[in-house]
This record gives sequence, structure tokens and C-alpha cells, in this order.
Amino acid sequence: MHRRKAKSINHEGHEVTRRFFEVAFPSRTFVPFVVNAFRLASIIAIMTLSEQIQKDITTAMKARDEQRLSCLRMVKTALKNREIEKMAPLDDKEAQQVLSTLIKQRKDSVEQFTKGGRQEMADKEAAEIKLIETYMPKAAGEEDIVAGVKAVIVEMGAPTMKDMGAVMKNVMARFAAGGMRVDGKQVSEVVKRELTPK
Repeated sequence: MHRRKAKSINHEGHEVTRRFFEVAFPSRTFVPFVVNAFRLASIIAIMTLSEQIQKDITTAMKARDEQRLSCLRMVKTALKNREIEKMAPLDDKEAQQVLSTLIKQRKDSVEQFTKGGRQEMADKEAAEIKLIETYMPKAAGEEDIVAGVKAVIVEMGAPTMKDMGAVMKNVMARFAAGGMRVDGKQVSEVVKRELTPK
């Protein structure tokens, strides 16, 4: 008897739920969503950085954009090498660290090529930097960096030049927490300027 009663209550509960969705969502197309909610939730997933790059490689191949394709393949190889070192897939933060290293390497190359009078090569490296940067968080501008450094200095009290390392660390952490990309060399210059007695 208890089983029958429980079964009846359970049936009534399902019936109430079914009627609720029929009233709230009269369209029959919503029924599969209710039945397969977990399956659909797994389908609607955010594309990882590595997956986005692979997707863009395919697009570049179809468009026969050799310059873009070459750069993206280089990025993919760098990410794969890092995965091999880690022996596990990279999350987006780790992937962005790899991209940051690639950007830094190319900035150094631009400087060297420019000094050596090889402008064509410098331009190629600069173009790759711009492409890689599209997969990175928004870069902080000069005004953002100055404001961030000043805010940290106020928070720390009255730091001096001997505290530059601590100021740098706090500024970099501040921008990282805000999801903004920042050039460490540029931050260093601003910190020096702000800590230098006026």
C-alpha cells in the first residue's frame, strides 16, 4: 500500500511539473530541452583558447591566408610543446602565458631587426605580435598603468626606491586580478618615475 501511495505521489509530482512547463512554455520545441537539459548544457560550452586557435587555423586554410596561417601554426606548436612539458592540457591562463612569451620574443626581434636595418623582417614580427595579441586580454594603456601604480603607492603608504620590487609585484598583481595584460617593462619605467623624489 505504501508503495502504491508513493508511486501515486511521484506520478502526481511529474504531472504537475509537466503541466507547469506546458503552461510556461507552450511550444513543443521546448520539450526536448527539458528532457535533455544536461546534454544540452554540455554542448553549450565556452570554447578554450586552444580550440579557438585551431578553429582559426582552419579558417585561414580555407581563405589561403598564408601569413596568418603560418603564425597560428607557430602558436599552436608552442602551446602543444608546453602541454608536452606539463603532461596535461593547458587552461586559458597557462595558454596566455605561452602567448605572452611569444609576444615578448617578437618584440625583442623587432628591436634587433630595426637596429640591423632589416625593416621587412621587423614588420613581419610586428604583424605577428598584433595577431597574437588578439587572443590576449585587453592591454593596459599608459594612463591605466600610471593610475594603477599611483593607487598601489597610496595603498603601500610611502614606499621608496628600495621598495621598487614590492611595488612592481603589487602593481602586476593588481592588473592580473583585473584581467588586464600589462607590459612589465613599461610598468617598471612608471614605477621608477613615480618613486623618484620630485
